[in-house]
Amino acid sequence: MALTPDTEAVPGTAAATVPGPQLPYDALLLYSFGGPNKPEDVVPFLRNVTAGKGIPDARLEEVGEHYYGFGGKSPINEQNLALQAALEGELAARGIDLPIVWGNRNWEPYTRDAVEQLKEMGVQRAVALVTSAYSSYSGCRQYREDLAVTLEGLGDLGPDGSRSVQFDKVRSYFNHPGFAQANVDAVVDGYRALAEKDGAELAAAARLVFVTHSIPDTMEAASAVSGATYSEQHLDLAAVVAAEVSAVLGHPVEWTLSYCSRSGPPSQTWLEPDVNDHLGELAEAGVRSVVISPIGFISDHMEVAYDLDTEAIATAAELGLAAVRAGTVSTRAPFVSGLVDLVLERAALARGDEITEQTVGALPAYRSICRPGCCRRRDGEDSGVPALCSEALNS
Repeated sequence: MALTPDTEAVPGTAAATVPGPQLPYDALLLYSFGGPNKPEDVVPFLRNVTAGKGIPDARLEEVGEHYYGFGGKSPINEQNLALQAALEGELAARGIDLPIVWGNRNWEPYTRDAVEQLKEMGVQRAVALVTSAYSSYSGCRQYREDLAVTLEGLGDLGPDGSRSVQFDKVRSYFNHPGFAQANVDAVVDGYRALAEKDGAELAAAARLVFVTHSIPDTMEAASAVSGATYSEQHLDLAAVVAAEVSAVLGHPVEWTLSYCSRSGPPSQTWLEPDVNDHLGELAEAGVRSVVISPIGFISDHMEVAYDLDTEAIATAAELGLAAVRAGTVSTRAPFVSGLVDLVLERAALARGDEITEQTVGALPAYRSICRPGCCRRRDGEDSGVPALCSEALNS
């Protein structure tokens, strides 16, 4: 069963027929977080991630143990290459000529590498697709700031906002039907895997535990400017996915949302409950089986490989819970097709076409041109850093 999207009409001026649905864009920036490729990369990578926080290398070495346990290599880079290839295949299948350039905030190829490649290609206007589905500082604004700072460092960002390459971005897509459907498919596969591993009875009774990356409470509050807080975005999608999974499986599925990967000092409050604590609470309440769905992540990178596949699965085993971890959306067909739909939707908006933005759940389509003050690190606190793809460069 496929999800039926809600639609939201977006008024505009009907444009004349154009030669390609990707116009006015002549390139797509696949924009991600990045990760180390070998043990020697781990500490330099973590320095990039924690820049400005004054964390000593000795502490970074401790944090890096997660990576060293996997040979010092994060899965994220290969997964981004796989997603790039899948997007290229989907574009080619639709007869759309739109080259894709990959760049990362925190490791090679860096944002600067990507921008310089786009300039060498003669690109004038690119659309950025961030590998984070949700709207928050770390999932949206930090990428927009990084783009602005990179252009500024290259001398390509004028005081009036002019730039050598103009960038737009695809809206936050947590409530796009393609992302939702790919999560539904992954969770259904998880329930079927649990039935095969531990029996139909335990699978039918399994609690669906959605998991996403925790963020500080201050960042959660700031995310409300975008229309709903980070946690509310997840809860909206989780309700849709759980309802559709219930319909596919033919029985009700109870669900909860939990968090992983918190960091920072203990004095700083982050979103809770932690997934491991939550599994303990479920076991105490008599739950005997769980399907863990990493709804906050688009691929099986380190937070999934370590925090869920290693820690959470081990916690479940200690508690006597039958457990499987559902897949991420990765390169599943509904997700990849949906991302291309989103790129073409953004192109139509840029042309001034009147279009209908597809969504599922109770929340509306998010803005691709961010409103002033959107997704700051802390609510009401101006970082002083410019951000592209917003109504005003310094808002």
